[in-house]
Amino acid sequence: MDDRQRYDRATAALEPPFAILDLAAMRANAAELVRRAAGKPIRVASKSVRCRPVLERVLATDGFRGIMAFTLPEALWLSGHGFTDILVAYPTADRHALAALAGDPAAAGQVTVTVDSTAHLDFIEAAVASARSRAEIRVCMDLDAGYVAFGGRFRAGALRSPIREPDQAADLAAAIAKRPGFRLVGLLAYEAQIAGVGDAPQANPAYARAVRLMQSRSARELVVRRGRIVNAVRQITDLEFVNGGGTGSIEGTVREKAITEVAAGSGLFHPRLFDFYRRFSGHPAALFALPVVRRPNPDTVTVLGGGYLASGPAVPSRLPQPYLPVGLRYAPEEGAGEVQTPLLGQAAQDLRIGDRVWFRHAKAGELCERFDALHLVEGDTLVESAPTYRGEGKTFL
Repeated sequence: MDDRQRYDRATAALEPPFAILDLAAMRANAAELVRRAAGKPIRVASKSVRCRPVLERVLATDGFRGIMAFTLPEALWLSGHGFTDILVAYPTADRHALAALAGDPAAAGQVTVTVDSTAHLDFIEAAVASARSRAEIRVCMDLDAGYVAFGGRFRAGALRSPIREPDQAADLAAAIAKRPGFRLVGLLAYEAQIAGVGDAPQANPAYARAVRLMQSRSARELVVRRGRIVNAVRQITDLEFVNGGGTGSIEGTVREKAITEVAAGSGLFHPRLFDFYRRFSGHPAALFALPVVRRPNPDTVTVLGGGYLASGPAVPSRLPQPYLPVGLRYAPEEGAGEVQTPLLGQAAQDLRIGDRVWFRHAKAGELCERFDALHLVEGDTLVESAPTYRGEGKTFL
């Protein structure tokens, strides 16, 4: 029985649109992430999962420890449901959430917020000033892990923190140490230009070579600079963790002595964008099904919905991939539509009204913002319907 037959059989009682998670595929992906991490713990990036029951399953797997959350309200919610060791990987400007954190010693003991300037400290102090009691706020310093060359004329990597050099990091660490009510517990440095950029793009060998050259030089530069930053900060305060990397860079990041843990999440679902890496492969685990509702001509079918574009630059790689049956493609003039999506190709000839077309999202957790549940499939059996964040009434972004 092929995958399409399995998925159709497991979900026969469901009416599309809906999303599934193939548990065997996810377990295989998780095992591969742990192998690549070579003994260092993996902090699960919740933005790439966005489903509490799935997060629980992953964290029950050897090799995974802690959560990398994307907003403070999310972290507080997860903490209230018993999750521990939660790092909010992006600075927050949510005054209400900061006040709630400061007023809840249990949450404050488990949640760490990220800062990259004294302006963040000032903002937090103002937000919690009216709290009747204030728990100590755990903070993590975010570092710029981007690659800069040619005297600053070239840059690769996410535009995140202004903290790039050891002296800058040491100055901020000293400023945090002087502030009552704050404790610096960790460093975060995400090398997006390596972890989040595939080095095997399709049909563009020249670009692929340029990406590999950039990533090689970036990795050599970063291992030295990140190590110096960690040493400088450790002269000022003890650190509980130094986090780096992502699904696309795990095996390289863990080789750095300064790194104590890595982050990963997308690799659990293995969305479309992670097909374009040489260093690893995975199993598509998260998919969504759309029903065929029209047949405009023998070589075209139209499915309901489909316009689930991924964040990032507005390029074709951000579109969902028509996955099963194999051989379908978008109509160039329509693409993935808000209400309907025409699909072309020989495979359309065998599809009838009511049949399902299975898609892969370009990214991982963003899929869950479209569906209220992930239907968990084991073999050809539906074993559980797990609510997503959206299904629990939570839309953090």
